[in-house]
Amino acid sequence: MPDTADLQKALGVDFTQLSLLEQALVHSSYINENPAYSGGNNERLEFLGDAVLGLIVAGELYRAFPDLSEGEMTRARAALVRRDTLARVAQSINLGDFLLMGKGEESTGGRRKMPNLAGALEAVIAAVWLDRGIDAAGDMVLRLFTDEWRKLVDARAAIDFKSRLQELAQSRFRQAPVYRLVGETGLAHAKSFTVEVAVNGAVTGVGTGKSKKEAETEAARLALERLGARFTE
Repeated sequence: MPDTADLQKALGVDFTQLSLLEQALVHSSYINENPAYSGGNNERLEFLGDAVLGLIVAGELYRAFPDLSEGEMTRARAALVRRDTLARVAQSINLGDFLLMGKGEESTGGRRKMPNLAGALEAVIAAVWLDRGIDAAGDMVLRLFTDEWRKLVDARAAIDFKSRLQELAQSRFRQAPVYRLVGETGLAHAKSFTVEVAVNGAVTGVGTGKSKKEAETEAARLALERLGARFTE
């Protein structure tokens, strides 16, 4: 078995039953090529981990976003637990380097394949849950998914500010806000965008950001502040 000390450090979990983590790293192709191997593969743990991850994410969404409807929570959970998201998280801790797999699977890039990485991460989550309980599993998931969670929060903010401005403009002026890109600076890999938003023909917010979407979100936020102050005067 591979040395899992570095992996446990990346996970932030010290296993009391190391055999659980070891099993979580065994791909079925290894069993197929090594029939004498007495341990099992990680498929049962993957099944369990999928359920544990769904519960943890659902609970955090429920707590963090009290205004989300059932449908919105379902879509947000799906975005966080889908295979490409799990594979990105697995890559961030180099999980593929620790997998035990057959030579045939490895020769075809098995350590980088999305299904292998996503499945192994789910298996690891199940192993932590079995070994240390739901609190430890939850802490680990929230820590590993920090970047993915931030993307979700940023996307939610963008929807909130722009939709609120849309509703306000429609109700007050019977017309939608108009966004216009007015500036673009920096090198290709580090650009900054400036966007202005006009409501009822007047520029009410100017925002900057690393993307057009981010700049539009900031412009909408500032416009809401300005319009809100105006309407309460």
